[in-house]
This record gives sequence, structure tokens and C-alpha cells, in this order.
Amino acid sequence: MNRTATDTALMLRCSGRPVGRYVIHPSADARLAPRPYLHPVRTFGGLPVTEYGPADHPHHLGVGVAVPDAAGRNFWGGRTYVRDQGPTELDNHGEQRHLEFKLRDPDGFVEEIGWLDGECELLRERRTVAVTPLTTSAWALDFTFSLTNPAAAEISLGSPATNGRSGAAYGGFFWRAPKERQAPEVFTADADGEAAVHGAAADWLALAGQGWTLVFAGATPETRLDPWFVRTAEYPGVGSSLAHARRLPIGPGATVVRRVVTVVADGRPSRAEAAGLVRKAVTA
Repeated sequence: MNRTATDTALMLRCSGRPVGRYVIHPSADARLAPRPYLHPVRTFGGLPVTEYGPADHPHHLGVGVAVPDAAGRNFWGGRTYVRDQGPTELDNHGEQRHLEFKLRDPDGFVEEIGWLDGECELLRERRTVAVTPLTTSAWALDFTFSLTNPAAAEISLGSPATNGRSGAAYGGFFWRAPKERQAPEVFTADADGEAAVHGAAADWLALAGQGWTLVFAGATPETRLDPWFVRTAEYPGVGSSLAHARRLPIGPGATVVRRVVTVVADGRPSRAEAAGLVRKAVTA
């Protein structure tokens, strides 16, 4: 069946302005670990702050949820890190398949997504996304996902770090930013630079590029405990680490919930301004 444009993507609007395109039915290329994603996302001023399928990592798909190891299946895309072997091409990619919208409005939605190994559902996700205006030059993307294990046995989520690759605890909420001529700055309330903030927990973390800034904040106690995964030199990307030092178990019928709020701003706010925007975004 041919899908219409509104069947395959929807446009999110904040204060009546288009700020993000959400792709519901993604590419069927298995190596990308097909999944719904946001791209492009833009500032109020129109600057793009996401990237899709870049040459350095073709499986980076804007903004979404990606996990490199869910019960041994790769929902991140690309190669799989195998202990004592390194990055390896495996035929183990899963798929996140849109099932239905529970709510669908111009400024947000609630979506049911099946995480599939073939036709077997490993996880059921409920994704809630909303956009909120903050100032004339900043708005917030509120992104909550809950992962439920529908099986009768425990499964667990892992990362290259838990499989033996130090410093590579990616997996969870992930935002791929555009690669520019100059690497973006990254800072928290009390630290600067990739080396200082990568792998650390912080109430908020800012990524500042050419004319734009993203400020990420964990908005629940569990999310605030997740260390940040940060890249600036190799490529610009920020995510939260669900499996940083050890695998994250999900028992039968159990649910893991995370909420990340991202301020999308034109310009370069100061630390005090970034903290103020985060406070406003989380309580909006």
C-alpha cells in the first residue's frame, strides 16, 4: 500500500512555527536499524540542529532512541561491538516499528512502537514528544520514552562499554547534531570540553555550534543518574547512557522510563542563561 506524506511523517509546530519533522515509517535498510526519528529539527531562526545519515555514521538518524544491544539485537545500526573481537558486521539488526498514535497534535504526540526481532516483539515502547515555547529565540523538545518487556523472562540492555569497549556507553536517547567546519563547544554548569563532560552525570549539558545551542537535561531522578555520552571532535552528538558500567535489566512485565528535555536556542546563552532555560523547560 502506498502511504501519503502525512502517513510517513508529521510536522511539529511551536507557536505556529514548524520546528521539527517526525518520520514515522523510516527506511527499510536493515543495517540502519530502522526506527522513527526527528529530522530536520530547527531553531526558531531556522538553523538546522540535526543531521541524518552522515558519511561518518550513516546510521545516525537525527533525534530518537537507539540501543546497540537489546537482548543481543542491534537497535543502533551499523556494526556490533563484540568482546575480544571489536566492531563486527553481524546480521542482528532490529527494527522499531510504529504501531499507532494514542494522541497526535501539531505540538506533540503519544506513540506506541514495537521493538522487533523479525516479527517477535522484544520491547514495547510508549513515546511521548511535545514542543513548548520558552522565549522568542528558544523552545523545548520534551521527549519521554518507556520500554516495557512483554516477555515472561528478563532481558537486558547493553552497550559497547558493557561489552568491553571503554568509553563507548552509548545507547538510549541520542541527538546527532550537524557537523560544521569547527567542532561545537560543550559545557555543563561546572565543566568544559568533551573530556570533562563525557561519561559524567550532570543536571544539564550544553552543545553550542555556529549560531545555535542545544541544552540537554534529564527531567526525572532516574534520567539524571544516567551519564552523558558526548562526542564533539569526531562528530557532534549527545545522548544519555542507559548501560554505562553494567547492563540494564528489564524484568518480565517491567518498564524502564526516561525523560530528556532539550532546549533548542538561537545564539550562545551563558551558563546562567542555559540553566534558566532548562528550569523553565522542565517545569513548562
